Amino acid sequence: MIQLDFEKQGGLVPVIAQDYSTGEVLMMAYMNNEAWEKTRATGFVHYFSRSRKSLWKKGERSGNLQKVREIRVDCDNDCVLVRIDQQGGAACHMGYRSCFYRVVENGTLKVSGQKVFDPEERYGEGS
Repeated sequence: MIQLDFEKQGGLVPVIAQDYSTGEVLMMAYMNNEAWEKTRATGFVHYFSRSRKSLWKKGERSGNLQKVREIRVDCDNDCVLVRIDQQGGAACHMGYRSCFYRVVENGTLKVSGQKVFDPEERYGEGS
């Protein structure tokens, strides 16, 4: 049985989501033990929201599901890499394919990606 070290960081481990085909890093979030078990049981990535203090299945509301292709665990058992098929075209709740759609340039952030969807249309006003 795989034993992740959830205690080191207060019950959570960081998770990096990477596109299985392209290698593009799409997002970083956290899992608790429940999210870890649900991800492994269902084949779709589940995370733990620190702001909402609850479990969430990525894409359940937006349709941007993350189908697990491979899971890797680092040497300390305290960080996870999920290699996924990103469904719905975007991982970022701001409407971009990747959450890393900005580049630091001359001390400022410059948008380098194109929006895939409008978050207000997908999630409603004030999202």
